[in-house]
Formats: sequence, structure tokens, C-alpha cells
Amino acid sequence: MERNLMIAGFGGQGVMTMGKLLSEATCDATDLNVSFFPSYGAAMRGGTANCFVVISDEEIGAPVSYTLDDLVVMNGPSLHKFISNLKSGGNLFINSTIVDAKEVARDDVKVIEAPVTQMALDINNPRALNVIMLGVYVGATDAVPAEVIIKGIEHKFEKKPHLIEPNVEAFKQGLEIGKAQK
Repeated sequence: MERNLMIAGFGGQGVMTMGKLLSEATCDATDLNVSFFPSYGAAMRGGTANCFVVISDEEIGAPVSYTLDDLVVMNGPSLHKFISNLKSGGNLFINSTIVDAKEVARDDVKVIEAPVTQMALDINNPRALNVIMLGVYVGATDAVPAEVIIKGIEHKFEKKPHLIEPNVEAFKQGLEIGKAQK
């Protein structure tokens, strides 16, 4: 089993944090092999950002694959730039607060929509949109058990314990959306 994932959006949307959290939590809590490869645009906040995460039960030959099993797009430009890299039958995760699913010009991929920006605003935690989307991803793909990510959130925020519960709850909200769209 090998999953090739790209997460793409603008700087400031937590794209790198989402990929790093997924890869570190998976590496720490499972016996799977993981690679994380970030790519930044010219400007950090507001510029383009994307990262590749590969999760495999075998050795990983390359940290980057342009034939993706899963693609998470947090904004429209990322959709248009990377949709051609998603293989037929792959999963396309869309931040539907910002990206209109009608813009997807392919019918050979599964589109999973979640209004993560609006959800983060609704729970008064605007920085949690990436954690919500990570929940959607895990819920829809079962790439790793949900408990792995919850442990990862607890570890990430161990020095800021007041942030653990809100982020775990945000993750669980996304998890339910992902499970419902399997």
C-alpha cells in the first residue's frame, strides 16, 4: 500500500502544517514509512505553498510523485495547477468555501467537498481549517487511524495545552465529513 498525497494552497492556510502533522504523527505512531517534501512559492504568507506526503508499508522510492492518489486543494489556483496530476480514480479534496466544485473539469475522480474555511470561522478558530481538512482526508481515506492524528495534535500542542481540545474537536468535525463522503 502506498498513498501519494499533495496538499496545495496559499501560504497562511496551514498547508505545510497539515502535511507535517500527518507525516510526523504517522511516523511516530505506526510502522509505516513516510516522506514529507515541502515546496514554497516566492512569498511565504499569501504565496503558493504545497507539499507532498507519501505513506507506504514498503520503502519509499521517491519523496515526490506527480501521479497522485489524493489531492487536497485549499484554493482555486491550486486546483487549476495540480488537477492534471491526480490519477484517474483518485480523491480530490476541495475547500468548498473558496473553491467551486463546478470548476473540476474531470469526471474520473472522486470529489470530496468540505467548507473548511467557513467551518473554522464558525467555531471561532480560523487557523483550524487545515486540521479540519486533515480530518476530512483521514475520514474519507483511512490512510491512517484517526487516533494517530489525535496523538499527533496532542504532541504538537503539548506546550500550549489550551489548544489541544479545540484542535481535536476541529479534527473530529472534519473526520465526520470525510466518513460521510466515503
